Amino acid sequence: MNAEIRSLFPGAQRQVYLDISARTLIAEPVRAAIADHLRMRMGGGDKDAMRAVVERTRSSFARLIGARTDEIAIVKNVSEGLNLFGASLPWRAGDNVVLCPAVEHPNNIYLWHNLARLHGIEVRTVAPVDGRICVGTMGAAMDERTRLVTVPSVSFAPGFITDLRGIAAASRRVGALTLVDAAQSIGALETDVRKLGIDALAVATQKCLLAEYGFGFLYVRREVADRMAPIHLARFGVDLDAHETAYTVGSLRYRPGALRFDVGNYNYLGAAAAGAALTLLEEWGIGRVERHLRRLAATLADALGDLGLPVAGGPPGPHLAHIVCVGRSGGGRHYTADDPAMNSLHDHLAAAGIRLAIRSGALRFSVGVYNDDNDIGRVIAAARAWRDAR
Repeated sequence: MNAEIRSLFPGAQRQVYLDISARTLIAEPVRAAIADHLRMRMGGGDKDAMRAVVERTRSSFARLIGARTDEIAIVKNVSEGLNLFGASLPWRAGDNVVLCPAVEHPNNIYLWHNLARLHGIEVRTVAPVDGRICVGTMGAAMDERTRLVTVPSVSFAPGFITDLRGIAAASRRVGALTLVDAAQSIGALETDVRKLGIDALAVATQKCLLAEYGFGFLYVRREVADRMAPIHLARFGVDLDAHETAYTVGSLRYRPGALRFDVGNYNYLGAAAAGAALTLLEEWGIGRVERHLRRLAATLADALGDLGLPVAGGPPGPHLAHIVCVGRSGGGRHYTADDPAMNSLHDHLAAAGIRLAIRSGALRFSVGVYNDDNDIGRVIAAARAWRDAR
């Protein structure tokens, strides 16, 4: 990526921002799209025009992940997407869902235990292997009663890439579906849902999709969606021949594919922001974005390892995307580490103007499209100064 792209993000000029896994910096074209929407709304707004923005944004996202437009539902966040899909499955008592909670965000854990209460399903948990989701271990936990397997595409900590193709293949062998929490990958890594063979995917736009909170997408493969009855239903999920007020009892038909999961009015401001951000990603090319992010992350991981810091996963390899974690994952709470040295390093870096996070006890550096080699150099220099002062 180049200085022209970096210049679109004013926040990148004021700090070393390595926290896109929490939320992105906002680019000027996205801010302008938000301002244009608000200016239009100050005059009341045109509902048809706002819905047209939603549909353009839906289509842009579909192109990004290699899906059909009618396979994309609009949601407000990852949690809503996961819940809509999970709760709409035809569960029977004794069915099971397989997941690896040690590397999951809590919001892809709670709902399955809630469904266990509601439907008597079994939640089968699998331990990670060296911080990674192991296809073989996951596959060994599946059987003929496994209805669903759910994984993150990239774990929020320690930030390793999941072998989605391998997980999906293992799931198909037992007749199970695969649901992906893609919060940390879409907008950072090339994703083709057809090639991966997954059945559903949820993502929100405030991270690598470079937009705002309160807007997201749920992909559901058309053949799967058409067999599902949505747990929540509103006018945008119903196939109407006339105006929404013309509905009559007995004429209920779901919209085709994932469109049946759209509920009520949309976050039109969020759609405007997401649409502008998706336009940028399309212009830059997601392959180019991925290469940039992975190169910077590999440089950072190598250098921190050379300083003697405990880089999760060791030297860069296929497991590494745009997230580099330092410390023992699981060794602390969400915002602190059990290791005093890691807390000290975090405070030192923050004082040096470096924005990062602590997740599951490890320091998490997450690289964005606006970062450059200069940013990585500042982190390395600050970490070296901390080490030398100890």
